[in-house]
Amino acid sequence: MHISRSMEVLVGLFVAMGFMALFFLSMQVSNLSASSSGSGYNVQAYFENVGSLKVRAPVSMAGVKVGRVTAIEFDAQEFEAVVTMTIESKYDQLPIDSDASILTAGLLGEQFIGLEPGGEEEFLKEGSRLELTQSALVLEKLIGQFLFNGQSGD
Repeated sequence: MHISRSMEVLVGLFVAMGFMALFFLSMQVSNLSASSSGSGYNVQAYFENVGSLKVRAPVSMAGVKVGRVTAIEFDAQEFEAVVTMTIESKYDQLPIDSDASILTAGLLGEQFIGLEPGGEEEFLKEGSRLELTQSALVLEKLIGQFLFNGQSGD
């Protein structure tokens, strides 16, 4: 059986398009494809536990993406994780007393930072620190507390 050259090219293009579709899908799921405009201001927040939060995770307010996590480091003085976020410059009217929480979304358990607005009239700017934070909910810790509390009641 002899397959024509045009059929081989057609199959090759089909396979290449399939690989491109898989690459696009993997970029969407891993949240690497969305690039920010590059302009914005950096703010920091300190958390006791960041869970599986990753660099490039979205920062959102009211369900709208307003920025991205740009760095996660450990502060040896305060023994907490320092999360640096870049907020897009068009969102320059966020109150300085806003609070940040690490939340989980999606089927894959992707974590992101959710901001809740405060009531101050002063706004976040380059180098601001979010004082009110809520760390990630760690499932293993909750299960351990539940088991420990269940055993003490017997």
